[in-house]
Amino acid sequence: MDKQMMATDADGAQVPDQVVIEEPLQIVIDGHPVAVTMRTPGHDAELALGFLLTEGVIRSRDDVRKIDTESRENHALVFLSDTAEVDLKKLTRHVFSASSCGICGKATIEAVTSQRPPLQERFEISRGVLLAAPAKLEAAQSVFARTGGLHAAGIFTADGTAQVIREDIGRHNAVDKVLGHALEAGWNLSRSFLLVSGRVSFEIMQKALAGGLPLVAALSAPSSLAVDFAVESNQTLVAFLRPPRFRVFAGSVTA
Repeated sequence: MDKQMMATDADGAQVPDQVVIEEPLQIVIDGHPVAVTMRTPGHDAELALGFLLTEGVIRSRDDVRKIDTESRENHALVFLSDTAEVDLKKLTRHVFSASSCGICGKATIEAVTSQRPPLQERFEISRGVLLAAPAKLEAAQSVFARTGGLHAAGIFTADGTAQVIREDIGRHNAVDKVLGHALEAGWNLSRSFLLVSGRVSFEIMQKALAGGLPLVAALSAPSSLAVDFAVESNQTLVAFLRPPRFRVFAGSVTA
């Protein structure tokens, strides 16, 4: 979503421009506020569902009875099923520390993989499928084309078919949206891959593992902890995916 606003150019002239909308979304679980994320409105139920999955609150779609995004503006009211077991006191927006924290990276990786074990097998994809994916991602970024202010994430099949692509002002939100969509649809992602429009951090790799995605590709750079995590979780990590080139930091790509 975007809106037209006025700006002043370098010559001092007033010019209209399209600006991406940024608004808070409060996620509430059974009446308990648990998180506020700054996001681009749209696909809010997917965002909430993906957030719950990647934060370890739920393990399957069956854990959620209902998500209401209509009753209160900028709220996602989540109602868990009677069989879901959640300790809300342990839930925070970022369960595991990011690179800005002084906690040992190795300990952080072990904290995640202790809850979500490494994948059993690596996933190899052809060079041609990878190189064709960025153009498909860009073609679906309609709001970015108008504003230049959004990240994108997409889930693709092994043959390069785009299953779902979402935009958001937050990198993590875009990933949560596509994972929430996949969870709602009941997809098995063991033969799919995630493509993100920016850099790939530890948290992006963690979210991909939560969704069962064996390969993550990024148009920009990886962080050191993202590479370490990919190795430990048996995921493939491709970065600097800018056709006709890319770099493989973990795993491998076929010819």
